[in-house]
Amino acid sequence: MKNTSNNSELHPIVRSTTVVGVLRDGKASLGGDGQVSFGNTVLKHTAKKVRKIYNDTIMTGFAGATADAFTLLQRFEEKVEAYNGNLYRSAIDLAKDWRTDRYLRRLEAMLIVMDKNKMLLISGTGDVIEPDDDIIAIGSGGLYALSSGKALLKHTQLSAKEIVEESLRIASEICIFTNQSITIEEL
Repeated sequence: MKNTSNNSELHPIVRSTTVVGVLRDGKASLGGDGQVSFGNTVLKHTAKKVRKIYNDTIMTGFAGATADAFTLLQRFEEKVEAYNGNLYRSAIDLAKDWRTDRYLRRLEAMLIVMDKNKMLLISGTGDVIEPDDDIIAIGSGGLYALSSGKALLKHTQLSAKEIVEESLRIASEICIFTNQSITIEEL
């Protein structure tokens, strides 16, 4: 997350999270850790950063500024309702609004949205990215979770949920902004 202040001690950066999603064998799994950090202080250990929406057919996860992410999640849920559960169209419309709306474009967060067939990353720069393989990750520990998850996906027969869980545990051992209080959702 950006800190536009010249004095980070007066305005500490809020850091939160690792979120990782996996599609495997017709199953979808999305998980996140529970840590929220403010500067060099852990504020919360059990934040829930993943959830199901739209009659439990779509999962969402966020990383970044928590209040910003909740605002974006609410907007995304409105888009999903408006487009009758069409994940791709909802994501494109949110990304367009996020990039062009004067208020929304200042929000600092990233979202993963997924259903049983598709996973997308939505960013404030207007990006809607569908990964080439069946794994996606965001947040401060996202690269650690993505790396370990890719190896597990390629070299094991673990389920989507097991890969998400192990990837988050590995990230928590490396990233100081990620803990082992894990929430996992499945479709």
